[in-house]
Amino acid sequence: MANIFTRLKETIAADLHEALDQKEQKNPIAVLNHYLRQCEAETEKVRKLVERQYLLKDEFNREYNEAAHLAEKRQRQAEIALKAGETELYEFALKEQSHYEERVARLEESRQQTTRQLEELEQKYEEMKHKVKDMHIKRMELMGRENIARAHHRMNKVVDQGSFSTKAFTRFEEMESYLDRLEQKVNQDYHRSTIDARIATLEKQLKTEETNAIS
Repeated sequence: MANIFTRLKETIAADLHEALDQKEQKNPIAVLNHYLRQCEAETEKVRKLVERQYLLKDEFNREYNEAAHLAEKRQRQAEIALKAGETELYEFALKEQSHYEERVARLEESRQQTTRQLEELEQKYEEMKHKVKDMHIKRMELMGRENIARAHHRMNKVVDQGSFSTKAFTRFEEMESYLDRLEQKVNQDYHRSTIDARIATLEKQLKTEETNAIS
C-alpha cells in the first residue's frame, strides 16, 4: 500500500513539474511569481516558529524562576526546621529543596537550548527575508528585460519585410495620407477665411470711397 501511495505521489509531482515546464515556456514570470509566493509562505512559517520559540523561552524562564525561588524557600525552611529540632520537617524540606534544585538544573539546560534554537531560527528567518527581497528585485530586473525583449520583438516585426510588416507600413502610410489631407483642408479653410475677410475689408473701403466722392 505504501508503494502505491509513493508511486502516486511521484506521478503527481512529475505531472506538476511538466505543467510548470510548459507554463514556464509560455510565461516565465508567472512561474517565478509562483515560486516566489512559495518562498514567502515558507518565510512566514519560520516567522511563526520564531514567535512560538520566544513564547517557549518566556515559559522556560518563568518555570526556572519559580523553581529557583521554591528551592531557596525550602532551603531556608530546612535551616529553620533543623534549628528547631524538627527532624521530620527538616528531612521533608531538604528533600523538596533537592527536588527543586534538580528541576532548576534541568530547566536551565532547556532554557539555554531554547535560546540557542531561537538564535538559529532568527538567523534563518533573516536569511530567508533577505533572499525573498533579493528575489523580488531579481523579478523586477527580469520583468524589465522581458519588456525590452518584447518591445524589440514587436519592433522587429514592424521592420520585417513579411506580410505583417507590409500591413503595418500600410497603416502608417494611410495615417500619413490622412494627416496630409487633413492639413491641406485646414490650410485651405484658413486661406479661404483669410481671403474672405480681406475682400470684405476691400469692399467696405470701396463703398466708403464712393460715398465720399458723391458727397
